[in-house]
Amino acid sequence: MKYLIWILVILLAIWAFKRSRRVKSDAPKEQPPTPATPTNMAVCLHCGIHLPQDEAVTGEKGLYCSAEHRAAAQDRNPV
Repeated sequence: MKYLIWILVILLAIWAFKRSRRVKSDAPKEQPPTPATPTNMAVCLHCGIHLPQDEAVTGEKGLYCSAEHRAAAQDRNPV
């Protein structure tokens, strides 16, 4: 009878330990940061590099990666 009580106490302790670990792992985890929204890409008419459209330099013939490439293509500013 004495051993039966000890076995029950040990089993109860193991059960409580496992349950406490499971409750901690079920806690809500931090959400990963949301990725940045994709932007439209443009191609430089002079060198062919891809860049975000909001960073492109506008010319009458199209978009360029820099003012130097717009000038090299002998294009003017549309404004």
